[in-house]
Amino acid sequence: MIKDKRSYALSELAIEAKGLVKEIAGNRIVDDVNLRIFKGTVYGFLGPNGAGKTTTVRMLSTLLPIDGGTVAVFGNDLASEPKEVRKRISLAGQYAALDEDLTGIENIIMIARLLGYSQSQAKKRAETLLRVFGMEEAAKRQVKNYSGGMRRRIDIAGSIVSIPDILFLDEPTTGLDPESRNQVWQMIRSLRDAGTTVFLTTQYLEEADYLADRIAIIKKGKVIAEGTSSELKASLKMGVLRIRFADWEERHKAIKILAPAVSENSNPLELLYEVSDYTTAMEEIRKLEKEKVGVHEFSYGQPSLDEVFLQLTSYSESSYQDQPKERAN
Repeated sequence: MIKDKRSYALSELAIEAKGLVKEIAGNRIVDDVNLRIFKGTVYGFLGPNGAGKTTTVRMLSTLLPIDGGTVAVFGNDLASEPKEVRKRISLAGQYAALDEDLTGIENIIMIARLLGYSQSQAKKRAETLLRVFGMEEAAKRQVKNYSGGMRRRIDIAGSIVSIPDILFLDEPTTGLDPESRNQVWQMIRSLRDAGTTVFLTTQYLEEADYLADRIAIIKKGKVIAEGTSSELKASLKMGVLRIRFADWEERHKAIKILAPAVSENSNPLELLYEVSDYTTAMEEIRKLEKEKVGVHEFSYGQPSLDEVFLQLTSYSESSYQDQPKERAN
């Protein structure tokens, strides 16, 4: 079951990929990827840099030819019926596809006109989207004078001038401030609720956890895990003990006692400790109490999606130094 309790059982497949392959310079960037994505859902596609996310998006959106396997988009074969596929999709890639010499509103109007809107319809649609994305004051400024976040908002607005059946969003909130990010999140949920399928790649695990109905994790071109956020968290079959200390010195004492199973957290006063069950968690807390380590508070629960991601990918820059980097253009 997904977050709003809609069932997949009777849903229509939006995308079905079987054995998807892409080779670049003799290297398999995408290697035997299988995907089943249902209409009206948000599908999160996660992976380290260079894992094959953008390459997969570019193939699914007809921008790159596939080297192996098959893809059906609402039943249309991607290889033999690309025009039919393009009628049903839209893409906002990693970098804003805008004319920098035009203003924000001129960019949106141009896209609307290319999609068949009349001049008056295009202007009305552009004004609506600019209002939704909080860009009214900047509408008549040239895009070359926009900040990165403003360019991103205009680019996403352009991708939904005509509401697509499938919207590919490749890291849509990179560079956005928290308020703008929340606006994009609400837009994504609204599109999903209206029946649009959203294929989302993101570096923000919190974003995927909040938005995605199902999530796939890709590593070195292969999908290594797939399921709902809850299913992925449960798949590790472990719990996480989070311990907060009164000060840094107490935390340092705890590291010596609990090492090597303890791991660092972004909070300098916290530690994470992987344990199999609640009983084991309490044994570790009692161990710290016996050594008179000042524990301020603790909690035991499922791992976060961030922890699942790191556990499954065992990510390090050196692991990918020989992997050809993806290109967005």
